[in-house]
Amino acid sequence: MTLLASLQVSLPIALQPFPTANRRCGLVIVDVVNGFATVGAGYLAPPLPNDQVIRMVGECERLARLFLERGQPVAAFLDTHEPGKAEPPYPPHCERGSGEENLVPALKWLEGQSGVTLIRKDCINGFVGSIDLATGRNRMVDWVNEARLDSLLVTGICTDICVMDFVLTMLSARNHAMMPSLQEIAVHALGCATYDLTAEAARSLGLPATATHPQMVAHHIGLYLMASRGALLVDSVE
Repeated sequence: MTLLASLQVSLPIALQPFPTANRRCGLVIVDVVNGFATVGAGYLAPPLPNDQVIRMVGECERLARLFLERGQPVAAFLDTHEPGKAEPPYPPHCERGSGEENLVPALKWLEGQSGVTLIRKDCINGFVGSIDLATGRNRMVDWVNEARLDSLLVTGICTDICVMDFVLTMLSARNHAMMPSLQEIAVHALGCATYDLTAEAARSLGLPATATHPQMVAHHIGLYLMASRGALLVDSVE
């Protein structure tokens, strides 16, 4: 039995269709920027074309067009860091002005589009990155409340890092009644992706053993943890 098959037995996940037409549903796209999803664009970008990442970008584009055609709002996070300001344990990435911090070419059309909210964040967790340090207001909370959304469909990269941190925090914020209308948070498994880093590659880069990151296993674990905390896992959007 493969490790992935063993995980499905030990940490099972179940996917389901997700109807959006009769919901006040918003689409959230997490960090589908060049620095994470365009081949060769930076330290944390895929070095070669990657099927999971390609599929994720395609699903994000398809869903964004679908939601906007229906008049449903779209929010997109863009990981953006000030040059020279570190984000341990990661190497420099998505620094402002580098081009890495901008949407991938397939999603570039979202800029300036009616119904789209772009949120630049300087940390892994989009909920935390949405906090205005001057006022204390949270742009993501305001976005949900202003549209009176009852559900969110979340996509993006990386499944087990930025997507997971955002979803888990949003679930807690929902339970804390920060967004009274919000009932469900769904994660589109095919609309999410993560990266692949073998143990051998990690060693060659001088990284610790904990940097090893098998793509399919990490993707599965991220989905499992979100589901275990109350997120719905989706395999199709109806």
